[in-house]
Amino acid sequence: MGFRFWRRIQLLPGITLNLSKSGGSLSFGPRGAKFTVGPRGKRTTAGLPGTGLFYTSQMHQGSGRQRNRPAPPPSVPARDRLDLNFFQRLFTPAGEEALVDGCRALALGDEAAALKHLRQATSLADGAFLAGFLALKHKNFDNAIAWLNQAVENSSRLGRYFAKYGMAATLSLPITEEVTAHLGPNRRGVWLGLAEAHQGRGEIEAAIAWLEQLRRKDPEDIVARLSLAELLLERDADDRKTGHRVVKLAQGIDNESELHATLLLYKARALRGLGMLTPARDALTLALRRKKDRPEDLLQALRFERAEVYAELGHKSRARREWEKLYAGNPDYAGVAERLGICP
Repeated sequence: MGFRFWRRIQLLPGITLNLSKSGGSLSFGPRGAKFTVGPRGKRTTAGLPGTGLFYTSQMHQGSGRQRNRPAPPPSVPARDRLDLNFFQRLFTPAGEEALVDGCRALALGDEAAALKHLRQATSLADGAFLAGFLALKHKNFDNAIAWLNQAVENSSRLGRYFAKYGMAATLSLPITEEVTAHLGPNRRGVWLGLAEAHQGRGEIEAAIAWLEQLRRKDPEDIVARLSLAELLLERDADDRKTGHRVVKLAQGIDNESELHATLLLYKARALRGLGMLTPARDALTLALRRKKDRPEDLLQALRFERAEVYAELGHKSRARREWEKLYAGNPDYAGVAERLGICP
């Protein structure tokens, strides 16, 4: 499994269609639910919004023969794959036709028409997947939950029609304020979408239940651990049991990526809530040990938390040095000017 970083060019909100000799990629939606459809296969990616840096793990299917139908030749543009002619429509089932028309409407920038078509395609796992995340993008949480549950029921067929038309779908989903996960049409992606939809509807316990289910399937899933830690702290940061759970979620975590660093931040907050200031300081120092390739907003959050720990430990000069560094770099950072006694 290979890992790499790359810089993403910020596109205008909405829908873009990128075509090249190697095929096509279809992207639609802003930060809340963005899809990219292209011929390059599946990737699992996570990054920090606003920085352009993303953390990517290429997903390999193994050396055996793929179960899905081979993709069309790369020279066929994506828009042509999504354009069924008269004779094709005669032999294409209604649900599949609606799915293709929905994807094409998205490519043309008409989300209302896309959702109208996709509503007729939710009997297909891929149709329910797209409809669910499009509803999630528009904060229609009831429909998002209903359609994503349909995708779960047919999860063994997720990706079937994307493969048929030579596409791979990727969506982006904010996991925390600092981290966005990029997911494919699979059970993992749908479960994370359901957690986000339930969270949006204020059903924190239901969101936690989906994340716990994902953790049981893969205890080492860093995105699930990070999502769960954030939700637990959001629900009740002052509860000692919550603190213990967050510390346990971060067990064995090293500073491997910005995801791991963010989980170390949550671990430190939980430890501070439990009154364990020295290990909280150590967790933050570990997270700050690597600054290269780390987004500045995450580094600032880590420095602020370490300053708070220093202050509680009675190391006032160290705390002040941290606050002064933060102020010099970002004088508007919440709470820093107040702690330095220079509020206007």
